[in-house]
Amino acid sequence: MEGTHHPDLEDRMLAETIFSAVSAAGLGIAAITAYRKKYLSAARIAGWSLVPLGLVMTGAVEWAFDTVFSPVAWAGFGVLGAAWLLLLTTRGVERRRGGRKAAGGGAEPAAVAPGASTPSRQALGRPAAAPASRGADAEDFSDIEAILKKHGI
Repeated sequence: MEGTHHPDLEDRMLAETIFSAVSAAGLGIAAITAYRKKYLSAARIAGWSLVPLGLVMTGAVEWAFDTVFSPVAWAGFGVLGAAWLLLLTTRGVERRRGGRKAAGGGAEPAAVAPGASTPSRQALGRPAAAPASRGADAEDFSDIEAILKKHGI
């Protein structure tokens, strides 16, 4: 196939060459840093400079290049965005509806489990029996009792 021109192949090769050159430059900087007796910094620079080389060797650069220039991939990103938007919207609507129910509140406490037995439902529906005499200790707990009653406990 003489005269066949593959721009994708040439662009990928260019990207892989650039990534490899960046890795080589980073390793050179790491060697200079190690020569200056800054071994920890040299090891860190070497680690970061090996990342682009690893991406080239695993084929991640080729995959990313194919994804960036693929209309199907961009359509897929659009579908994912639409799905995310739908899920986010439905969650917001669900929270608003749940917030209105809790704010409207009825005589039935919301903290009772759906499968709870009838006696436990009745016990939660009735007001708690007040103690015969309230002392100073009982007044201290009145705020706590109010909070617990508010939450149906």
